[in-house]
Amino acid sequence: MTTSVSAWLVLALALAAANFPFLTARALGVIALAKPKTLGMRLGELLVFYFVTGAVGLLLEQRAGQIAPQTWEFYAITVFMFLTLAFPGFVYRYLLKRHD
Repeated sequence: MTTSVSAWLVLALALAAANFPFLTARALGVIALAKPKTLGMRLGELLVFYFVTGAVGLLLEQRAGQIAPQTWEFYAITVFMFLTLAFPGFVYRYLLKRHD
């Protein structure tokens, strides 16, 4: 797999993982809950999916060659990029007016 394909794969995974907590009522997409998920639970899931996406990216980078050193700036940028990617799911869950 080329580095370009792996970069697009990680970006697509990040987009899906960032929106997933807002699109499902189950915890981590698997565990059925008795009560609806709160915003705090969704943000906690978002954090879990951020680390899972980062682990996949790290694995793909390791398979491509040497891992580049990352400082705090890298993590600050990726956190805010992940939050930006989660915006469509947030809008769908909390801001769209539903006509039931």
